[in-house]
This record gives sequence, C-alpha cells and structure tokens, in this order.
Amino acid sequence: MISIDATTGNVNLNATRAPSTPATAQSATATDFSGALGQQDFLTLMLAQLRNQDPLQPMENGEFLAQLAQFSTVSGIEKVNDTLASMGEGMGGDFRIATAANLLGHEVLVPGNIARPSKDGSVNGVVDLPANASSVVVSYSNATTGALLHSQTFADQPKGLMGFSWSDLPPGMADARSPVRITVSATTADGTAQVGPSVFARVLSASTGTTAADMTLQVEDYGALNALEVETVR
Repeated sequence: MISIDATTGNVNLNATRAPSTPATAQSATATDFSGALGQQDFLTLMLAQLRNQDPLQPMENGEFLAQLAQFSTVSGIEKVNDTLASMGEGMGGDFRIATAANLLGHEVLVPGNIARPSKDGSVNGVVDLPANASSVVVSYSNATTGALLHSQTFADQPKGLMGFSWSDLPPGMADARSPVRITVSATTADGTAQVGPSVFARVLSASTGTTAADMTLQVEDYGALNALEVETVR
C-alpha cells in the first residue's frame, strides 16, 4: 500500500518496493531516487492501482477513503504552511519598518568624541577604562573654535565603563545644539594616557533592507551606521 507523510506531503514507496540487490542499489544511487514523490505522483499511482486491482479482490472502500482523506489533509496542511510563510514574510517587513521609524529622533551610543546637547541640554557619553585609574579627566571644548569650555575630574575609577555628563552648558549652546569635542585622559599605574570615548548621537534617518542586518542608520556627525553595531539606544 502507498503511504504519504502527513507533514511533508511526500509519498513513500519503500513499503511496496522489493529488496534491492547491490546492483540495483547502485543504480538507484546513480539516479538519486529517494523514494519520495509529490502529490501528483501519488494521484497517478492511486489511479493505476485502481485500474490494475484484482477484480476478485478489489480494494476495500475504507482503505480507499482513508488514502483520499490523508491526501486531502496533507493538501490542507501545505496550504496553511504557505499562508503562514507569506504572513511571516509580510510581518517581518512591517516589523523592520516599524523598528526603523521608532529609532528616528532617538540617540544611539557610538564611538567618537563629537557630541551635541540632547533634549535636556546635556552632553553625555561613556569611556571604557583599560585599567583602574587614580584620576580621569574629561574635557569639553567647542568643536568649531577649539576653546576649552569645561572639565571634570573623577578620582579612583575602576577598570571598565565609566559614564560622564555635562549639563551646565554656556547660554545658547544647548538651544543651538552646537557640537562639543570631548577628550578623556586617565592616569593608571602605567602613566597618563588619552582614552577614546563613546557619545550619544541623534538618529536622523533609517533605511531597511530584506533582513535586520540590512538596516542602516544615518547618525548625526557620524554618517551611516549598521543597526547591528548599536548597543545602546535612548
């Protein structure tokens, strides 16, 4: 009797095929015959089975109906799978578009030393200290003129991430969102050296592709940035 896999819709002939000899097995391998047929092949074989059945011992009605019911079930499952796959593709695209739209106007943390005042008028960033530091100095300068605007000193900072923030900007800088250049120097057991900071920068636009990996952000002062490189959003 022909059997059909209810999950894949493939017809299995292994139950009705005679044992293979080495020669026939080699031939089957050469032709890459897997024993799995499609639904059209299943119908053709069923009709051939009906035409060539023994008139004195015809196929039982229950057996015939069971095979038809199994075939119908598999057809229904395949249609449902196709529908769900189409829905998934559509939802994936909608999700990427929604994610890109939600990032507009937000700030992302990027490696760099140019920052602009955020909505609350402050300049914020993070520095990754390579070792324990007895002193960390964060300096803020006018990115256009180079004039020093402010500096902060942090004592006894452990190795790892250290956040910094400056909110008392000169009048007009916050409203104009003037760019500020940030430099960080850390004093460790090996001496004093500059450490590159990361700052929060605004997302100006976002574009999506066919996958999440294709989402590109246009970040103020830093240009194009792949969304997978973003670790922090606020």
